[in-house]
Order: sequence, then C-alpha cells, then structure tokens
Amino acid sequence: MTETRFPGRWLGGTALVLAPLLLLTGVLLRAGTPFFFPDQLRAYAERPGLMTAAYSCFLAGVVLLWPAVLLLAQRVGRSRPGWALWGGAMVLFGLFARAFHAGADHLAFQLAADRGPEAATQAVADAYGAWHLMSACSVAIMAGWIVLAVGALRSGTFGWFRAAALAATALLPLGVLKGTTPLSIAAVLGLAIALAPLGVQVLREGPVPRRPAVSIAGMVLLVAAMALVGTLG
Repeated sequence: MTETRFPGRWLGGTALVLAPLLLLTGVLLRAGTPFFFPDQLRAYAERPGLMTAAYSCFLAGVVLLWPAVLLLAQRVGRSRPGWALWGGAMVLFGLFARAFHAGADHLAFQLAADRGPEAATQAVADAYGAWHLMSACSVAIMAGWIVLAVGALRSGTFGWFRAAALAATALLPLGVLKGTTPLSIAAVLGLAIALAPLGVQVLREGPVPRRPAVSIAGMVLLVAAMALVGTLG
C-alpha cells in the first residue's frame, strides 16, 4: 500500500533506512573511548574531528528518526491504534530528550575546546543531575521502543524477530556525554534490522518520481542553503 499521508513514502522510507545507519556510524566512531563524560571530553580535546563526527552522526540519526517512527506508528495504527498512539508518542518524546542531551554535549565540547577538558569536566560534574523539563522523558526514551515493538508485533507489521530487534533499542544508553558500550552497538543494530527492511519496502511500493535527479538535486540544494543560513545566524 502506497503511503500518502505525511510524512509520505519518500521521506518516511528514506528515514527508515538512513536513521539507523547514521546512529550506527556515530556509535562506532566513538567506540573505544571509555563510557563516562570525563573520558569523552578528554577524547574530544585529543581528537576533536573524530568526536565531532561521531556525535554529529548520532544526532542526525536521532533527528531523522521522527519521520521513520511516524510512518511505522501509522502502519501499526491500522489495526492496533492504541499501541501505535502510546508507542509512537513515547518514542517521539524520547527523541526530543535525546536532542536536548545533544545540545548539552555540544556545549560541553565547546567548553573543552575553549578552556580545556579539566574545566569542562568540572562544569559538567557540577551540573550533572540538575533537573530540567526533559527529565520527564527519560522513561519514554527506553520504554517507548518496547511499547511500539509490541504494537508492531500485534498488528502484524513485524514478526517476532524484528519486533524483538526493535525492542532492543531500549538498551541504548541515555544522558549527556555517553560513550559506546556493547549494548549500544546491539541496540542500534537491532534498530537497523527492524527499520531498514521496512524502509526499502516502503520506497518500492510506488512509482519512481518522473525526474528523480532533479528532485534529489533540489533537496540537496535546499539542505545546503538551510545549513548556510543557520551557520550565518
């Protein structure tokens, strides 16, 4: 069945394929650096290019997950609307929390670049655990994937294996300046196993655009223009 509702076949299908791959790239790029924030900040001071790429890929994957989750929830909602509502909403709120954490990561890295990793570590340590609005989404970050996976299974969208792979995303560590663990890799691999085949299926369900090269070029130019304007402030 061709997707006609927002986010549509092309945005939703592309996100289903690319978002897990970007997350996996980010997780693998920072693998080998100890997990907690003092070591993450020290690694940034020593290898800023690598750590910037790692955290940027991870954030890009988080941001690109929203159309993927929305499309998956729509499919689950065809027969299991309650599971789609609660699972999709919890996952999306969890993604907002991860984006918030990424902003804190960015600020901490800039402190490490300007004042050194020791000063940045002290600043993060002093603020760690401080309450903020997105604290309420911490449970949603993990539990949302499990609820959505159960909905995907009960609706027939996924079988047992892919539903379990999607639920494994709940293992992905959360919070500020978290490194990579074996669970991180397993969680993102599970996400890729669950979502990427669905993305390929969605992209193949309808006709190819009449002028695909023009459409792709236009999208690239739009993204480049938005990035330029954002950089200029």
